Amino acid sequence: MPIHYLVLLLAVLSETIGTAALQASQQFTKLLPSVIVVIAYAISFYFLSVALRAIPLGIAYAFWSGLGIVFIAGIGYLVYGQKLDLPAILGLGMILSGILVIHLFSNTSTH
Repeated sequence: MPIHYLVLLLAVLSETIGTAALQASQQFTKLLPSVIVVIAYAISFYFLSVALRAIPLGIAYAFWSGLGIVFIAGIGYLVYGQKLDLPAILGLGMILSGILVIHLFSNTSTH
């Protein structure tokens, strides 16, 4: 995997940590989770900006949002006990399929 995709993955993981902490911050009423939100989002945007040096914006954003949705749905299920029914699981699978189609078959994506 090219380094710019690893950097983009770090951006997604940082964003996912920030979003999970956002839930834990209880609308910014808990200090530690609130600080984690701000730091994780700052790290995430930094890594996204680095990834954008090599990856087109639309492709990077598709990866960012798609993987972020899947990761947060998993965290919501595992950590917060949020249920995923069959349509939700199928939809998440379609998001992952779309990311794979872009990566494997699009000439717009950098390889």
